[in-house]
Amino acid sequence: MNEVIEFLRENPIQYFSTIGLDGRPKVRPFQFMLEEDKKMYFCTSNKKEVFSEIQKNPYVEICSTSSSFAWMRLKGKVVFSKDIEVKKKIIESSDLVKSIYKDAENPIFEIFYLEEWKAVKADFSGNSPKEYNI
Repeated sequence: MNEVIEFLRENPIQYFSTIGLDGRPKVRPFQFMLEEDKKMYFCTSNKKEVFSEIQKNPYVEICSTSSSFAWMRLKGKVVFSKDIEVKKKIIESSDLVKSIYKDAENPIFEIFYLEEWKAVKADFSGNSPKEYNI
């Protein structure tokens, strides 16, 4: 798990894919927030379409790439959390999130983590991809 977290931190923009409400794939930039109790947390607003999409189908895939053209694909099942302490940590760890939601008690501020996750890291070196899972 540590290598997955390290890659996400070093490459802070990830692309988050869902199945849209229209049944078609949707991809948008996202950002890993933090790891807590061996859970990888992300956040969003419950007013966004992505929230409705993952409510309907909680299976997602995330992809990120490094400047050296290594990439990681991470997939799993979204689990929403109401953990106020994790929400506070996310707010305090991200100026962007803090500017949007102001505080952890904001009713539109949602956090989630991935369960049943698997990750694959690959590059153009010719080496076999490296697999990680929970």
